[in-house]
Parts: sequence; structure tokens; C-alpha cells
Amino acid sequence: MSRAVSSSTFERYVAIGDSSTEGLNDPDGAGGYRGWANRLAEHIARSQGSLLYANLAVRGRRMRQILDQQLEPALAMRPDVATLFAGTNDVVATDFDPGAVRRDLEQMQQRLIAGGATVLGFTLPDLAPVMPVGKWVSVRIETLNQIFRTTSESTGAILVDFAAHPMASDRRIWHRDRLHANALGHERIAAALAHALRLPGADSSWKDPLPPEPPVGALQRFSQEASWIARYFIPWVWRHLWGRSSGDGRGPKQPALSEVLPTDR
Repeated sequence: MSRAVSSSTFERYVAIGDSSTEGLNDPDGAGGYRGWANRLAEHIARSQGSLLYANLAVRGRRMRQILDQQLEPALAMRPDVATLFAGTNDVVATDFDPGAVRRDLEQMQQRLIAGGATVLGFTLPDLAPVMPVGKWVSVRIETLNQIFRTTSESTGAILVDFAAHPMASDRRIWHRDRLHANALGHERIAAALAHALRLPGADSSWKDPLPPEPPVGALQRFSQEASWIARYFIPWVWRHLWGRSSGDGRGPKQPALSEVLPTDR
């Protein structure tokens, strides 16, 4: 973590990013997605009474698209806390350009901080334990993580380094698609960011390992892998081969600031 902040009162929280920030796959019970950004907004609201919150994230977006499409609207809302996580869609692209990703991330962090925001982000864990094909992008993920580390250190953004904690690679915090966190995973991310902000009641328990998992037989494991490849991996590859994005035709999740009131959840 590059730095931490003392407990403060935040008036406006704006989240920018891709499907992770949008909240896939953490159902809200009403046909949409809750996600770690919503959960963090609820943490903040509980700690201080209320909060104005907007979420400009759109699934499928790459770092440059977030810079071009989300940064200016975010700055116009004058956030005093902002989250920025992206790059997953860059590392799986054939034209992944680490230098461009670094420059775009740095510009966004710098401008948000210059505008008065405390900026938070996080790294990706090792995906090989989550899905075998994760080894294919492991070098690129580590490159992206290092970009986040060095850029956050330079700009003063807060970074939660999930890659340093084995818990983050536990399949049980990932959705069946193995590309997004499940409800437990989103809960852990929100708790980690709340801890980084030193919110009242937040602690380091987010990094605690889950209980030991019962062993899985070879036949069951094979069945799980085959099901995942057919249901999620092949459609994902097909979509990317045709240049399609899951975010085509979609707008921001929550484009305007709205009040978040304290809840017990």
C-alpha cells in the first residue's frame, strides 16, 4: 500500500473503471449489480452519516477508454474520494501496450488528486489458481501490477496490493466465470479499501484466509474445467476474436451523484 489517510469526512465519491467497478458478478437482488464500489460507498456512509456517490464504470472498457470517456465527467463532480481500477481488458488484448497503460493511469491519478480527491486502486492477484489459462497472462498481469505500484507511489494514490495476499487467489471469492469476483470477493475488496481509508470499524480481517477447502477429486475437477471452458471461456474468446465488447451499447452504471444513506448491510 503506497500510503494511507487518516479518517476524514468525504462528501463525494466517484468510481471509474470497467466491469469490476461496475460490480459484476455481485447481484443486488433487483436485477443489477451491487459490487465493491457500492459496498465501499455504504461503508463510508455508515461511518459518517451520508455520502454522494456516482459510478461511471462500464464493463469491457480499457484504460484509454476510461481516460477518454469517464475522467472528465468524474472531475466535473469534484470528488474528494475516487477509485480507479482498470487494465484487465488491456492485458488480454493482442495490442497490450504497457507504456500507454502507464501513461494513461498516471494522468488519471494525477488529475484526480490535483482536483482534491483521495485516489484508491488495487492490484490483481495471481489468476493461475483460479483458472489454468491464467498462466497465459500471468506475466502481463504482473506487468500491470507493477505499473500500478510504481505509478501510485509516484502520484500518491493509495494502492491495496491484493497480489501480495494468497486469499485473493482463492477460487471461492471468484464467480463461476472466474473473470469477476463473487459477492464474497466484492465484500473483501470493499473491506480492504475501507481499511486503507482508515474508516471507523474497518480492520485487516479482509486479508484472512478462508477455511480449508475439502479436497476435490480428479473427475470432479475435470468436469468443472470442461463446464467452465464451454460456458464462459469459449464465448469470451469468440467475442474478442470478433472485436466485440460486453460493454457495447452500455452507458455508465450510475452517471449522476446520488445520496447514499447508512444501512446495516
